[in-house]
Amino acid sequence: MGNCLVAQSGGPTSVINATVAGVVKANQLNPIYETVYGGLHGIEGILQERFVDLTNMTEEENRILRQTPSSALGSCRYKLKRDNIADFEKLFEILKKYNITTMFYTGGNDSMDTVLALSEYAEKHGITGHQFVGCPKTVDNDLVVTDHCPGYGSAAKFIANTTLQTWLDVNVYTREEVFVLETMGRDAGWLAASACLSGKVDVLVLPEVVFDKELFLEQVRKCVAEKNKCYVVVSEGARFADGTYIAAAESKGDGFGHAVLGGAGHAVKEMILSSGAAKRVKVQDLSTAQRCHATDQSLTDVEESFRLGMSAHMRSQDPTFTGMMVGLKRLDTPKYEVEFVAVPAGEVANNVKNVPAEWILPNYAGVTQEALDYMRPLVEGQPVIEYENGLPKYTTPFQYR
Repeated sequence: MGNCLVAQSGGPTSVINATVAGVVKANQLNPIYETVYGGLHGIEGILQERFVDLTNMTEEENRILRQTPSSALGSCRYKLKRDNIADFEKLFEILKKYNITTMFYTGGNDSMDTVLALSEYAEKHGITGHQFVGCPKTVDNDLVVTDHCPGYGSAAKFIANTTLQTWLDVNVYTREEVFVLETMGRDAGWLAASACLSGKVDVLVLPEVVFDKELFLEQVRKCVAEKNKCYVVVSEGARFADGTYIAAAESKGDGFGHAVLGGAGHAVKEMILSSGAAKRVKVQDLSTAQRCHATDQSLTDVEESFRLGMSAHMRSQDPTFTGMMVGLKRLDTPKYEVEFVAVPAGEVANNVKNVPAEWILPNYAGVTQEALDYMRPLVEGQPVIEYENGLPKYTTPFQYR
């Protein structure tokens, strides 16, 4: 009997740990692996042989892990480059040393590329006895093929709730005011679009639509004239026709070569004030909060994340199951239901799922009913959160033990 390894990569979510909990629980119910290792800090930590034993996790530990935000195993932005043969050779030596037959890698687009790269390397070099399985997660909801990504529903719920609550706050005064909410979303506007579930968004700016400054200001002026208020939601990835981001500043990039964004909300604020479209503008950047606010977990989201981990474990019983990602398919039923499906990681890696153009209303007016119908089931339900001394119980990150 071999061992398995589960690790996390990329930006965390509030339900990413539920997938790890699912793998562990599945192996306790059906022990096809002798040891379930957790890899600390993704590929970066695996190359340093930083492992913890998750095999005999108690039921309480498993339950608390599911409500714990962020990546309990730690994450990384380490890019496994195909021309860096030394990394591949070292990694396979480590897998052999610990008798690891299956590696479950939980992450987004670049993590699925890692799953693909490892499976391709094994096939090319005739290395047998190892499987690489992708488990999707990303608050951005930008992975193709899968209907949606675990992590998105909870982030969307937090954003919709924050939109409603801040809208109520900004409307207590009679003064003229524009409120700008900035969300994550470098290439896809799913997070920004989720604010529309509140029914309070007046102007929505997404990366999928080229930013037209004059048209945007025209809509703000019109809204202010009609209501004395205007609630704007802008995605950090909003950009002009030449591809440049509207954000006032842009950093050099993360470990995967992506631009690290932020500042779109303040850039929009300056446009509004300098143009005279409004006299007062407030900005709320949701920043890290939107991906780690676990007390706003969606029950649908956390349960699907857990079940996905169990499905990945079950499928790995097939020794030919490698280079694959376990995704979600929405069923055509009256009541929302999904099934877990297997898709080649190569179909997912290095692709982006955008908000469909037909779901975006013209003139920054929001999204269609079809978009709302797609998003609404994903934010449904509230898990029972266990508290201690007034604060939620959390798993101590394994890297700090």
